[in-house]
Amino acid sequence: MYGMGSALETLCGQAFGAGQVHMLGIYLQRSILVLLASCIILSPVYVFATPILKLLGQPDEIAEPAGFYARLIIPQLVSLSLNFTTQKFLQAQSKVAVIAWIAAITLLFQILLSWLLVNVLGWGAIGVVAAYDLSSWVIAIAQFVYVVGWCKAGWQGFSWSAFNDIWGFIRLSLASAVMLCLEIWYMMSITVLTGNLKDAVTAVGSLSICTNINGVENMVFVGVHTAISVRVSNELGLGHARATKYSVYMTVFQSLLIGIVCMIVILAARDYIAVIFTDSENMRQAVSHLSGLLGITMLLNSVQPVISGVAIGGGWQALVAYINLACYYVFGLPLGYVLGYVANFGVVVNNFDLAVLWSVGRHDCWSGSADTAALTRTLQNQLEQGGGADDSPNAEVGRPRHCDSDKEY
Repeated sequence: MYGMGSALETLCGQAFGAGQVHMLGIYLQRSILVLLASCIILSPVYVFATPILKLLGQPDEIAEPAGFYARLIIPQLVSLSLNFTTQKFLQAQSKVAVIAWIAAITLLFQILLSWLLVNVLGWGAIGVVAAYDLSSWVIAIAQFVYVVGWCKAGWQGFSWSAFNDIWGFIRLSLASAVMLCLEIWYMMSITVLTGNLKDAVTAVGSLSICTNINGVENMVFVGVHTAISVRVSNELGLGHARATKYSVYMTVFQSLLIGIVCMIVILAARDYIAVIFTDSENMRQAVSHLSGLLGITMLLNSVQPVISGVAIGGGWQALVAYINLACYYVFGLPLGYVLGYVANFGVVVNNFDLAVLWSVGRHDCWSGSADTAALTRTLQNQLEQGGGADDSPNAEVGRPRHCDSDKEY
């Protein structure tokens, strides 16, 4: 769902940069329709989660409760069709403060509601799920209310134009989903394969600890990923190739500094970082053994989200999906299976993938052949394929035009 929503990030960012602010609302409605259809397609997986898990070999004591709770979170799945889309709509206009405030207030609400349902009413785990579902809808509705009430230039009411050329929008959405899913599922595949190694408990446990530590760093770079995606799409919409190049170089430099700091911290605390996760001495030693490769992985991962964000901002999700497929699954998984994941050779694949992504971004995005005229022509084609480029002369793509959600001048 998050991947499907990334298409809106591309189109809204470029349309906003090009001064076609009215198109943001149409793209938003179109994305909501696509994600609602995606919810319908994905719902059977939740409904029939129990038999699916049993078919995959999971014991009944795991499959039964997992399937039960999977059905309970279907309302949360539907809320994502409104949550992700309104979030991308606001991010394209750099309105991130309101998203942060809504999330912070909802977090407090969810904690209070969870305590009420679990400790006071005694609902147990069902209460936790109910609080999660309700909180997800609170975020989605709050963001939508803000869009409708305070973003008049971008949201001009419901329009039948949202149904125009929806197939082109679906293609970009699918490319975005495949690109992100291939990245996320790769780490899940590594964990599954690790379970086949000797002393699987220690192997899976140590890898999971490293993955969690790496995930803390990734939370920082999720924000960087979004920021550079918005900046690139806005600048390409304006036709500013040089500004795009400068933004990416500076973001990569800053991210590398953060990655270096994280790597130094991991290497300095290699014998102690597992203490907060486990009391097992064997597990701690395994994590300490992997900490060198974990530090290198964290350094490389500091750049990869930036380049992926550039790809989303420029609308090159399909190309990056092919790169991820080749690097992760054609090259990475077979190599990792042969060499063994305890040595964490997957970091080599991350390095190779990073190099290819950087090459694509450099040569397709802002090389000498990608002058401003070429960028504006590309953007015009993308807006037309998305179904809604404005034909009026005052909305010419690439015209420097400063806009916010309430006015244009």
